Amino acid sequence: MELTSDFSFEPLPAVQNAVLQPFPDVPSPLGPLAGLAGTWTGRGLNIIWRPDSVSGQDHFLEINVTSDQIVFTPIPGQIPNRGFLQPDINMFGLTYMQQISDANLHAGLHIEPGLWVVIPKTTDPNVPPTVARLASIPHGTTIVAQGTATPSAAAPTIPNTSIKPFAIGQPGTSNEIDFPEQTLTNQTQFRTPAAGLTGVTQAMVNNPNSILQAALSGQHITATTTLHVTSTDRPVPGGGTANTAFLQGGADGPNAVAASVNATFWLETLQGQSAPTQLQYAQTVLLNFAGLSWPHITVATLHKS
Repeated sequence: MELTSDFSFEPLPAVQNAVLQPFPDVPSPLGPLAGLAGTWTGRGLNIIWRPDSVSGQDHFLEINVTSDQIVFTPIPGQIPNRGFLQPDINMFGLTYMQQISDANLHAGLHIEPGLWVVIPKTTDPNVPPTVARLASIPHGTTIVAQGTATPSAAAPTIPNTSIKPFAIGQPGTSNEIDFPEQTLTNQTQFRTPAAGLTGVTQAMVNNPNSILQAALSGQHITATTTLHVTSTDRPVPGGGTANTAFLQGGADGPNAVAASVNATFWLETLQGQSAPTQLQYAQTVLLNFAGLSWPHITVATLHKS
C-alpha cells in the first residue's frame, strides 16, 4: 500500500481544541507504533480448522509453515475525528500490507491490507490512550481490534495457546474437544498431506506459540513494546468483526463466521541495538461453524529488513 508522495491529511476545516498527540511523552506522534515502520520478513505457522462439506466430515485441519512479510508505512499528517460529546481528537497511524505464503508448497495463503492507529485519551467514552488495528481479509471479513500498548525493559512472556475447539460461547480448557487430526501420527485424509507438513512437529501443533518461545531462547532482549488488540469490547468499548453473507450463513447457521479476533504483537529491541528489529505476533481468530468455535491461530517471528 503506497500513498502518493504529496498526500498528507489536512483537516478541513481545521480541528479545534483537539488532542494533538496521543502519547505526548514520546518524540514521535506514532507513539508505541513508531517502531513498526519499515519492512519485516520471517517465518511462522498457520493452523486453521476449516469447514468441509464434501468429504463426509464437517472439518479439515490445515497446517502451514509460512513465509511472512509485513510492510508498514507512516501516514503523513493528523487523522481528524470529529467529536459530538467531547472535543475533536487527532489520530496518527500507518498503513500496512501483509502477505503470507506456504513455505513448503510456495502457495499464497493470505493478503491483508490495513491500518494501525494511535488514539488519544478520551472523556466520552472514558478511555485511556489506545492503539487499534483495522484490517480487511480477502476471504470475506473485516475487523476492528482495539487495545493497549505496554512498554517493558525486558523480553516478553509469551503464553501457551491451544488449537482445540469448544462449544460456541463456552471457552476454557475443561470444555475443549480433542479430534484425531491434532495428533500427527494418526493417519487421516482430513489434515494437510505430508508434503505440506515438512518442519511441523507435534509440539508446534499442541502449542503454536512454542515456536515464538523457541525463537527467544538465547536472545537478550532489552526492551519490548506489547501491542494487544481485540475485536471484543474488552478492555475498551468498540471493535468487532463483519463477515460476508456466505460466511455469516442463514437460518441453518454459519458457513464459517469469524466471530472474534485476539492478537498480540511484540516489538523487541535486542541487546546492542537502539530500536526494535524483531517483531513477533500471535493471533487467534475464532471461526464458528457446526456448533463449535474452531481456533485459527497464526504466529510468526519477523525481522526488519
